[in-house]
Amino acid sequence: MQRFSGSANGESSPAVFPFIVALPPGLSDSLLKSCYNLTLMHITQLSLTNFRNYSRLIIDLPLGPVLLRGDNANGKTNLLEAIYFLSTTRSVHARTDQQLINWLILRQEPLPFARAEATVQSRAETFQVAITVVRENDGFRKDIRFNGAKKRAMDVIGKLKTVMFLPQDIELVTGAPGVRRRYLDSTLCQINSDYCAALSRYNKVLTQRNALLKELFKRNGNPAQLEYWDEQLALYGASLVVQRHNAILELDASARRHHRNLSSGQEGLRLHYAPSFDPYQRPKPNYQLPLLNEDLAAYRTAAPPVKEVRQTFLAYLKQARPEEINRGVTLVGPHRDDLHFLVDGIDMTLFGSRGQQRTAALSTKLAEIALMEQSTGQTPVLLLDDVMSELDAGRRRQIISIVDQAGQAVLTTTDWADYDADFRQRATLFSVQMGRLEEASPA
Repeated sequence: MQRFSGSANGESSPAVFPFIVALPPGLSDSLLKSCYNLTLMHITQLSLTNFRNYSRLIIDLPLGPVLLRGDNANGKTNLLEAIYFLSTTRSVHARTDQQLINWLILRQEPLPFARAEATVQSRAETFQVAITVVRENDGFRKDIRFNGAKKRAMDVIGKLKTVMFLPQDIELVTGAPGVRRRYLDSTLCQINSDYCAALSRYNKVLTQRNALLKELFKRNGNPAQLEYWDEQLALYGASLVVQRHNAILELDASARRHHRNLSSGQEGLRLHYAPSFDPYQRPKPNYQLPLLNEDLAAYRTAAPPVKEVRQTFLAYLKQARPEEINRGVTLVGPHRDDLHFLVDGIDMTLFGSRGQQRTAALSTKLAEIALMEQSTGQTPVLLLDDVMSELDAGRRRQIISIVDQAGQAVLTTTDWADYDADFRQRATLFSVQMGRLEEASPA
């Protein structure tokens, strides 16, 4: 078992008290100022058992930047994945929970399991969140605990708030609409538990409604049977549409500022929510053509009240009913929404260069931090997985500035030189090799 306890100066992690935050030396003044307005989210201890290539690890983490250096396939990303898993109850990489279990344990033990646990501290409270993936019958299940009490996933999502930066974040722009919907859902579930509950119920209703659509087509049944499910789908779907709409307006305002800085003022980014039905029943923009600001101005107002969106949703469902029965699938609703990234009116998903797409994705992730802070009053833990290697000097400075303003950030790299000597001096450094961590000294 490995256990580390330390801050940047080798002492135990500082305690955090109401209205008083003890900071390790070397942190920026901007962080000190932010403490008076925002609650710092601080993972004081992380424990991993049979998680990926970590057989057993207990590590105490200080405030400020924590930099992990190691070659590929040694466990850097696995540690970040464990933290994100505790935050969202979902892996950012694994297709199934079984893949999180150490492969030797999976092969050798009759009851294999993986466990991740964190102790988290803020001004208001200290809490523990733990998730165990364990074999049960022919499958695997998650056992989720909050302060030792068994909980549902939706009860713990967002208790530990995180924002994760990955090299593949460009897929947020280049990927399929489902990638962008998952991004919105993951972000909003951390911010608002009501959104997460509505999403869960919406997906269950959607499954039931799709099954009924197939049955109606197969047996030439009475379409009136859909009315109950339409009401339920509109009830939960309207809430999702309104919250997505208003959240994207907030993301847009912040992403525009970040994109201006990252592009040296040369380009203007706008985020545009494209629901499968428009709450105001306006025509859809043509993203194949350049769009002027005045073309989209009408779409940048706050969403209508949920009750009105619900009625609009029901009208679209009624209109689409014949086609939905013929195809056996629900064609209208938040499960078919999209998000567009427009740079000077050009849709980056369709026409952007690789550099423009990467900058748009980075600007959006930076805006996510601001959205989380504004919505919850809490500064999330930042997780940055080898993102510096693909950024130029200007973008690196922007990232470092954001890290310095965060309460806690865990970063990975394959090369110490990705970060300058000044940053390494004020960070807590670890070398990672085959699932083992060793404290390192600034070079």
